[in-house]
Amino acid sequence: MSDKLYGYAGKVLRINLSTQEIKKESISKEFVYGYLGGRGFNVRRLYYEVPKGVKPLSPKNKLMFATGPLVGIGLPLGARLNVTAKSPLTGILGDSNVGGHFAAEMKYAGFDQIIIEERSKKPIYIYIHDEDVEIIDAEGIWGLPISKAYDAIRRELRDWRIQVAIIGPAAENLVLFSSIFFNVYRPAARTGLGAVMASKMIKAIAIRGDGYIEVAKPNEFERFVEEMEEAIYSHEQYWPRRIMGTSRILLAANRLGFLPAKHFTEAVVEYAYKVSGERLAIEYNVKNRACFSCILPCSRFYVIRAGKFAGIYGEGPEYEALAGMTVRIGNDDLDYALKAINLANDLGMDIISLSEVIAWAMELYDRGLLNKEETNGLDLRWGNMETVLELIEMIAYRKGFGDILADGVAKAAKKLGKGLELAFHVKGLEMIQADPRGLKGYGLGFAVASRGADHLRSEPFIELSDDPEIGRKLFGEPEATLRLGVRGKGKLVAYYENWCALIDSLEVCKNIAENMEILPPDKIAEALRIVIGIKMDINDVMKIGERIVNIERAYIVREGIRRTNDTLPKRFLKEPIQKGPSAGHIIELEQMLNEYYKARGWDPETGIPTIEKLKELNLDDIAKDLISHHIKLR
Repeated sequence: MSDKLYGYAGKVLRINLSTQEIKKESISKEFVYGYLGGRGFNVRRLYYEVPKGVKPLSPKNKLMFATGPLVGIGLPLGARLNVTAKSPLTGILGDSNVGGHFAAEMKYAGFDQIIIEERSKKPIYIYIHDEDVEIIDAEGIWGLPISKAYDAIRRELRDWRIQVAIIGPAAENLVLFSSIFFNVYRPAARTGLGAVMASKMIKAIAIRGDGYIEVAKPNEFERFVEEMEEAIYSHEQYWPRRIMGTSRILLAANRLGFLPAKHFTEAVVEYAYKVSGERLAIEYNVKNRACFSCILPCSRFYVIRAGKFAGIYGEGPEYEALAGMTVRIGNDDLDYALKAINLANDLGMDIISLSEVIAWAMELYDRGLLNKEETNGLDLRWGNMETVLELIEMIAYRKGFGDILADGVAKAAKKLGKGLELAFHVKGLEMIQADPRGLKGYGLGFAVASRGADHLRSEPFIELSDDPEIGRKLFGEPEATLRLGVRGKGKLVAYYENWCALIDSLEVCKNIAENMEILPPDKIAEALRIVIGIKMDINDVMKIGERIVNIERAYIVREGIRRTNDTLPKRFLKEPIQKGPSAGHIIELEQMLNEYYKARGWDPETGIPTIEKLKELNLDDIAKDLISHHIKLR
């Protein structure tokens, strides 16, 4: 076996902002073979380098960026990276995945991972170009919204091709669900990592590289790429995804009855088309955009052509933002939704969390539990978009009632001392735009996900097939692949969590690799042989995914998470959906949890990985560390 590390730049960049010391470290093959890259690299380092008790906004937290071996080599779905730190929003694992062009540029500059330590004394931005690193004064751009700061950095560096990760005013004001945006429109949105970046006084990271990445078997790689391209182009989802991206989900969710309308009080709405991806495609979209080397340009560029907001333009929106600023808050005006999304993006916030804090406040207001005296005079009627626009700015700048909401829905409910049962989050992370009563595998995934209420940790899309034969074949249980079924969901979610961990570590597109099934585990094994030069079978590959999931679980267990935290808000457990195809359903969580822990090999009473499971995954050191923290392992 060659000593050369194919598929990787081969180096980690460490930047200490206190001492301004720059270190470059080599990546070992053992590390690669155990964790692959991206999400795996980050969580392994986070576990040991950010120990229990570190406060998320303290200098001791570390901010990590990592990409994977299938990025920057011309594969038509490899363009992503993970950003990781301890989350200021949840106090546990903070992690977010993003596409675009930054990841490939990072590898061309010579790095697979960037780790930022300590804190600068003044605002700065970091400029990385072909392994050279500069720390540049950012006093002049601190405080600027995302779009203006992005333009200012490109002008200052005189480079229009440079890739930039940047934060906005919301992060600078330490809004706990602020995000890091890449080239203006692509956010690493979830878990408040923008606030971590701001706490280190970093406005942006600009990167430019002119290097290249080699693969182990170039001739076979050409054939592999051609096969991937043919599979993508011929897939039945190619054109719907190209035309609408994820915005196409809104009408489908309405048809199947799992929308989050009016804060999850309505699963279907009459006005769905008015705020749909289909209407966006017909009346607003002007072009498509793709991530680096991708042949499925699923992002769209829109323009509002007439009316009050004529001239506003932007990229997207994806389903989560679209539903968040429409149905979740009771708004049927698409122009207002696009204006709100544009504003929230420029200020730098996660729209999933933003939509929850607004919808939560609106439901309290609608129930008479919140009044204008408490909201600084805001009229929080459902769908009042003038108030929503005002509130978005109040949250970003922590003004008045906005200051309460800026800490996320869980902390806001505690501060106000009301609405605790109506605060829809898991482990402090706000829920996405899907009602788990109508998607029960997803609901289990929300409950057990390592970063809180999250669909992307498991993404068990196959239950939407409603095909019992698939469930019988894959999991020995027909109900596993029925969206309203209960049995088999533990096996379903555990399997897809392992697969998704692999995808996030390879840093390929989950929509293509998993949802379209272009890169199933056997193809991942083939890709690793061709790109890295390592021979693994499907079991070996899936063990890597399982290892990553177990380290993440160990990390949050060390922070105090147990089975009692693997739950969902009361509404979903006790109150059936009232109308639509999912009417009459709640989510039978306890039954599914029991099956999930069994599938995982974790203690069913506590949700803690067992010694046997950790040793099976070569995580003996993790087991010893947990025991050293007085955590009882079975």
